[in-house]
Amino acid sequence: MKLRILDNSIRLRLTRTEVETANSEGLVRGRVHFAGTNAFEYVFESSPATVAPEAHISNNVMTVRVPAVDVQEWAASEQVSISAEQLLDDGERLSILVEKDFVCLAPRDGEDESDMYPHPNENESC
Repeated sequence: MKLRILDNSIRLRLTRTEVETANSEGLVRGRVHFAGTNAFEYVFESSPATVAPEAHISNNVMTVRVPAVDVQEWAASEQVSISAEQLLDDGERLSILVEKDFVCLAPRDGEDESDMYPHPNENESC
């Protein structure tokens, strides 16, 4: 699972296996280790108790929760993403985007793309 954060936006990209795992088991985790014993964990959760996509952070763990019904529909279809805006306590908005991870159109050295979704524009020439 890839994580991108830019200002008030969070974007997760999941491979085929990760989408299947989120749909069947309800949880996918990623972790970044830092010097010492410090780590930052990011979690994608399919939750039957959640009514809209939301994100929370606690104890160095960021969790993005999405309603289980939305994850089931997303996993079983050609739908590329799930997106939402979360209203924060201070009136700001947090943009949340969860996407299926596509193979890149231009090959990149050292990148294993075997578990990624076919790019919808893969037949177009660059």
